[in-house]
Amino acid sequence: MTTFPEEVLTRTKRGDIEVRFLIDRGRYVRYNYLHPETGQPMEGGKVKLVLLAESGKTEEFFIIPTKSGRDLLIPAAEKGARKLWNGTQSVDV
Repeated sequence: MTTFPEEVLTRTKRGDIEVRFLIDRGRYVRYNYLHPETGQPMEGGKVKLVLLAESGKTEEFFIIPTKSGRDLLIPAAEKGARKLWNGTQSVDV
């Protein structure tokens, strides 16, 4: 059996011991959608989350608020390079 350092071990609610294992590390970009005429968030309030791994891999998700106050995370198709408005100019993702 493999031995892991104590600081990477965690205990579940059932009392089982698990190892926290790093899948990847990187940066993220989070953006929402605004109405082009009013500049206000579009109805529904969905947010796009783009995870950018150090390896170059990207994963994209929609974060959709629900009526219960919780958020739903839904995988989205990768759209590739795009521009975002940061309040003063367009910037790369």
